Amino acid sequence: MKFRPCIDLHQGKVKQIVGETLTDSGRGLVEHFVSDRSPAWYAELFRRDGLTGGHVIMLGPGNEQAAAEALAAWPGGFQIGGGITADNAAEWLERGASHVIVTSYLFRNGRLQEDNLERIVRAVGRERLVIDLSCKRRDGRWYVVTDRWTVFSDFEVNEANIRALERHCAEFLVHAVDVEGKRAGILADLAERLAEWTTIPTTYAGGARSLEDLRLFRRVTQGRLDITVGSALDLFGGDLKYRDVVAFCRGEIE
Repeated sequence: MKFRPCIDLHQGKVKQIVGETLTDSGRGLVEHFVSDRSPAWYAELFRRDGLTGGHVIMLGPGNEQAAAEALAAWPGGFQIGGGITADNAAEWLERGASHVIVTSYLFRNGRLQEDNLERIVRAVGRERLVIDLSCKRRDGRWYVVTDRWTVFSDFEVNEANIRALERHCAEFLVHAVDVEGKRAGILADLAERLAEWTTIPTTYAGGARSLEDLRLFRRVTQGRLDITVGSALDLFGGDLKYRDVVAFCRGEIE
């Protein structure tokens, strides 16, 4: 179980927001935290602590320069997501990303676009691709959601579909949208199922707010999944100490 750090960018600044509230107009946006520190400051911190495999997410347009700054501070240390397509993915790898993360490019009009999946695999290779399966619960099942997590696709997150996608990517990133950004606790049932279904590295994000949540996560996943903690961290205005999370995931504290 690894701690995967995140740098979420909105309007060129490091922020923590409730993803479901993100709109083009900006009205109704719920911001937990807006940092006065640069993306490079966070990247350098994570680099010093050796936290590989984190992600930089561009939440809407106007974040390219800030993302490039983070990648330049630690070439190869971060994955990059937000507006990634087959046309620009290779450019972001050249700018220092270890992998590209894709969601909306693959899931459009409520369906998995297999032609786009083939295009981006050709562009960067399976080994550099992370598929984001951010999902919400409906009728007791989980479905990938797109368009800033507002539109349900028909793609159910289950063992069969995960195994089919594993042939095309190196990792999964899964945001539990129902609790993402809300400090409401992890979705233990989703985390447990993901640990059973996945055979490639998979990172869970959503709801973690305490060391008790991390203990629960480790127990239900048997340490098979990695985790991201965002708005709950003291780095982003929360109460959970970043140093404690790093130490816990390294097995230095219980």
